[in-house]
Amino acid sequence: MSDQHSGQTLAYLGDALIEVAVREHLIEQGLTKVNDLHKRAIRFTSAVGQSKVAIRWLEDDQMSETELAVYKRGRNAVGIRKPQSADREEYQRATGVEALMGYLHLTGNRERFLFLMASYLTILEESEA
Repeated sequence: MSDQHSGQTLAYLGDALIEVAVREHLIEQGLTKVNDLHKRAIRFTSAVGQSKVAIRWLEDDQMSETELAVYKRGRNAVGIRKPQSADREEYQRATGVEALMGYLHLTGNRERFLFLMASYLTILEESEA
């Protein structure tokens, strides 16, 4: 099913899924003020943060061959624009992470999605400390 989707399409979905997972995580931590939630969520969903996650997953060999191929499909997608808050390489790595998460969702691999999402959150929490 997801083999027919471009890296950008997978990243579009993955971006939304990550956003929801991050918001749930922050609320579960007891944050209640919307302004605080928003500021913290931005750090967890920024291209810079997602790039850190990608680097760690690559260093730790966290992705299967199939997952790595999907990550690269997102990372190498044509037409990726550079945001103001990250350089092009960071943004490409972030798009790869989003594409992988979108792929896992579309293929119904919820357990793997949740495992990688927990890793994602841990990596970014460690980088804040």
